[in-house]
Amino acid sequence: MFSIKRLPHSDPAHAARWDAFVAACPQATFFHRAGWQRILRDVLRHDTHFLYAEAAGRIVGVLPLAHVRSLLFGHSLVGLPFAVYGGVAANDPAGADALERAAQELAQRLGVAHLELRNLAARHVDWPLQDLYVTFRKAILPDEEANLLAIPRKQRAMVRKGIANGLRSEVDTGVERFFTLYADNVHRHGTPGLPKRYFEALQREFGADCDVQTVTDASGRPLSSVLSFYFRDEVLPYYAGDDLNARGNAANDFKYWELMRRACARGLKVFDYGRSKCGTGSYAFKKNWGFEPQPLYYEYCLYKRDAVPQNNPTNAKFQLLIRAWQRMPIGLANWLGPMVVRNLG
Repeated sequence: MFSIKRLPHSDPAHAARWDAFVAACPQATFFHRAGWQRILRDVLRHDTHFLYAEAAGRIVGVLPLAHVRSLLFGHSLVGLPFAVYGGVAANDPAGADALERAAQELAQRLGVAHLELRNLAARHVDWPLQDLYVTFRKAILPDEEANLLAIPRKQRAMVRKGIANGLRSEVDTGVERFFTLYADNVHRHGTPGLPKRYFEALQREFGADCDVQTVTDASGRPLSSVLSFYFRDEVLPYYAGDDLNARGNAANDFKYWELMRRACARGLKVFDYGRSKCGTGSYAFKKNWGFEPQPLYYEYCLYKRDAVPQNNPTNAKFQLLIRAWQRMPIGLANWLGPMVVRNLG
């Protein structure tokens, strides 16, 4: 028999117990960590329901959820917004089932339009599936030169071009340079961006497990930057931004090579290139680096919808809005963007 409980907000003792389970559970990811509850509640203002299953006084499974209320896109219960991975992490199949039943009951009590679980592996073949996204993961070899040679020839040439151009990478203590590049990047793509305080909160919450690496040219001008997460023996570059001059200087390829090189020196084992939408430029970029796509299983329970929502830039109905956003002054976009993007997740 399992008891399903909710992780209290701002309770260090309970959070430490939750994180100890997450650290040991093979199914868990960085996005199962308790710190996301504070990020989602305090920065993005979403109600959170971080559920855990307990048996004989021990945690046997966790399921972090957030209630996203949106006038634009409807209400949803998501595990977990702003995360590429989510769903149940459990070391007991019955405990996992109990958590998912609790999530469905909660979704119906809240009156949401749908429940979404972002699983790494399929769990419910009878649930509607969002099959737009894949992830890219690859082992980091123990030798630096072997990692460089494992990059396909064309992209390896771009890395060498960046080195020849005198590019340098630095680990930043804050998010200033990163945010300037990120905000400009998302604006050029016509999509709303997250606020600077979100990235500052990530660094405060996760400490050394969240860092920023910025690439500069020989004169010290920032060209490209990436904010990465670390979990067990994995590195996950998650948010990035590039200057318009980054492509001509090969700064993007150099940036990810430097991240891989540093990860190799730290003894990490997996480079997680993260999520991409099929058929996009980022999908092709990661394939060109020799990474193979792995499907993600975003499974849905639909309550007040007839189909899985398509709230992403590839949806044709958003093209007019994207073009309008690109023409908006960047200061206005930075102010307005967080109010929009918090509803997307």
